[in-house]
Amino acid sequence: MPNQPLVSIVTPSYNQGGFLEQTILSVLEQDYPNIEYWVVDGGSSDNSVEIVKQYAHRLAGWVSEKDRGQADAVNKGFTQATGEIIGWLNSDDRYYPGAIAEAVEAFRQYPEAGFVFSDVESIDENGRAFNLMRYGDWKLQDLMSFKIIGQPGVFMRREVLEQAGYLDLSYNYLLDVQLWLRMAAIAEPQYVHGKVWAAARMHSDAKNIAHAQEFGEEAFRLARWLGEDERFYPLSAQIFKKIWAGAHRINAFYLVEAGNYKEALKAYARMLRYQPIPPLKTVRRMAYAALSAFGIVRSRAGYDRKRKDQYKRL
Repeated sequence: MPNQPLVSIVTPSYNQGGFLEQTILSVLEQDYPNIEYWVVDGGSSDNSVEIVKQYAHRLAGWVSEKDRGQADAVNKGFTQATGEIIGWLNSDDRYYPGAIAEAVEAFRQYPEAGFVFSDVESIDENGRAFNLMRYGDWKLQDLMSFKIIGQPGVFMRREVLEQAGYLDLSYNYLLDVQLWLRMAAIAEPQYVHGKVWAAARMHSDAKNIAHAQEFGEEAFRLARWLGEDERFYPLSAQIFKKIWAGAHRINAFYLVEAGNYKEALKAYARMLRYQPIPPLKTVRRMAYAALSAFGIVRSRAGYDRKRKDQYKRL
């Protein structure tokens, strides 16, 4: 790898004018000198195009046209990208200073990695951090068990992405998860401990909030796919229970996000058939779902405020 390999960043965007400028600046203000940046807008009807035009002279390229959804927009960017390393940053997320330089260094340290990833911070509409999504040294087996990596904290090796193929347009919610799995089947990922390269913005229009109940359907589809695709056999047979426990856990997680606590408890019960002893973090979320289902805890807004206050004290 050259001393300063070209890094391509792709931002898909659609009607996110309230956040888009912050996203763009988080890329353009990086201290790494060799970046090409592509913004792919889906034909926004808000002020997104005006924002992009302000920075067009600093972009490798941009387009605003109707597309077939987020995966299609990202794939357009991937097709144009020429860097050895590729990042994908949605238009409501942002990089932290030094993120790209640190990702390049991680690839130097781990030359066999298909992609590298860091922890990711959760921020609210106003950019205030309220949670840190901590991951671990997860490999293919972990990803197959639905240990989810925050997409803005991932940087990919181009040759592995090309070999795996781009995003599957038939996925709308776990499209990144499916891509990581295909890439990890070729070359294992590498977690970079103690780093936080990006922030994922949580707001009412974000997919994980607005369409929370639909994530479970794609989790089950992924679980079936893992059992059928020869790239994951025989591992898929060996960890069959872990795969399906993970799918039900993801379904329950997003049902809780949607405030559908009783259905979440049913999903957790199905998870327990495959994993009778879940991790402590899942037990806590199960307890919260149970207390919420019976109206014992305060409102979700109060719960979210408490999480933010606790994080600020860390």
